[in-house]
Amino acid sequence: MRKLKNSELDRLSVEAFKSVEKTPLIVILDNIRSLNNVGSVFRTSDAFRIEHIYLCGITATPPHKDIQKTALGSTASVSWSYVENTLDIVKELQQKSIHVLAIEQAENATLLQNFYPNNDRIYAVVFGHEVKGVSQEVVSQCNEVIEIPQFGTKHSLNIAVSCGVVLWDLFSKINQP
Repeated sequence: MRKLKNSELDRLSVEAFKSVEKTPLIVILDNIRSLNNVGSVFRTSDAFRIEHIYLCGITATPPHKDIQKTALGSTASVSWSYVENTLDIVKELQQKSIHVLAIEQAENATLLQNFYPNNDRIYAVVFGHEVKGVSQEVVSQCNEVIEIPQFGTKHSLNIAVSCGVVLWDLFSKINQP
């Protein structure tokens, strides 16, 4: 096997990316403190053609060199906006019939492998603060809570890793033949 060169990958231009159909997924970042994590979420969102990212609370916004370091230009392709209060955007999206999922460990959470999205619905996924997680008031407002199962000694995954796991899982389920 031979590794492919970047020129052989047939990737979209930023202009083409903006005009193609997006995966019916929205990302909400609830008070993410690490700019590198924010950049990684942009890059993952670009990979799976996510509709939009909402940056909330203390979450930093582009342009910033520490976001760009991991985003590698994806802040130009993925649509995003800043909202001061996470709860406000959750309620606004729900009023538009968007189903909001908190990615968190909570009572009665559905394990990720047992969650099957309805292809007639748009979903928003909320990822929380690196230490505190998704705020309780936001978890309480969400339509459902999805938990990534873990089997080691640690209680959580890095937010950028969680985002990659969840977006890949939902993307693959949404795009099943």
